Amino acid sequence: MPSRRSQEQLTELLDPANTVLLTVECQQGVVGPDSALPELAAAARSSGALANVARLVAAAHECGVQVMHAVAESRPDGRGGNRNARLFRAAARLPVQQHSGSTAVRVAPPIEVADEDLVVRRLHGLSPLAGTDVDPLLRNLGCRVLVVTGVSANIAVPNAVFDAVNLGYTAVVPADAIAGVPADYTPAMVRNTLALVATVTTTDAVLGSWKRPRGRAAGQGAATPA
Repeated sequence: MPSRRSQEQLTELLDPANTVLLTVECQQGVVGPDSALPELAAAARSSGALANVARLVAAAHECGVQVMHAVAESRPDGRGGNRNARLFRAAARLPVQQHSGSTAVRVAPPIEVADEDLVVRRLHGLSPLAGTDVDPLLRNLGCRVLVVTGVSANIAVPNAVFDAVNLGYTAVVPADAIAGVPADYTPAMVRNTLALVATVTTTDAVLGSWKRPRGRAAGQGAATPA
């Protein structure tokens, strides 16, 4: 449980006026019952990570924090997609494909997508930010702080955190709202890598921050990253 001081600091950091909540690849073909990656889907559900993402999204909707969903897709013909790593070649052979317009690329329950949410889809690469619309959208929204959730702790989540930091955003990671495989890899990644570049916290602490009254200085003088 965070100390009172650390909770106050988190509350000041997570000002709804300049914070965006990002869900990473929380789509039916990845974390749903018919996932192309059943081990990852099982980890996301059994760990409570997917349920925590849903809790964060619901709270963001209530308190006015912008929600953005990053979805990975592919064309049936594979055009424009990567083939330069074993991961991509293996994914092309999976029985469930993340084809644009299919059920597989819909955001998975229990996460609810509101009309005001932004859904950003990519056909290439490993990162939700690199070469996508996420960065310009964040800048236009006045975002300073990006809360990163979802899967996987192996690849897409650290890519999102690194790119966010490189672009000048402050990254916040609720460690119990991300998942990877094997299960013990996620805490190791958080402890040894993400904690060096992001503010690591919990779902409950983020929810508590969004419910607390804010200081007068919160949100004043904010500017978009350089």
